[in-house]
Amino acid sequence: MSNMEINNVLAQMRAMSAQASSSVNEAKPTNSSEFSSLLSQSIEAVNKTQKEASELSTAFTTGQTEASLAEVMVSLQKASLSFQTVLQTRNKLVEAYKDVMRMSM
Repeated sequence: MSNMEINNVLAQMRAMSAQASSSVNEAKPTNSSEFSSLLSQSIEAVNKTQKEASELSTAFTTGQTEASLAEVMVSLQKASLSFQTVLQTRNKLVEAYKDVMRMSM
């Protein structure tokens, strides 16, 4: 892999990181309905990322795309990372719910 390709992939990752950070900063829920819609949007975004990664992987495997192996691998890693983030967020929410339920009134 050439330095040009590596720099291109790194630039894409930095841009996505900045975009994700700005999305989180802009979307500060003030009530439960906004939180639930934010959660739904996050899950839909993860689903979309996973579908795109799967489609790119299939297209690469069958030779129907000009994408490089690096692009396919980055796409698959983005999908995996986004899924792990949602999974860990869910785990923390369940843990917090259990803690609240254990509190004595």
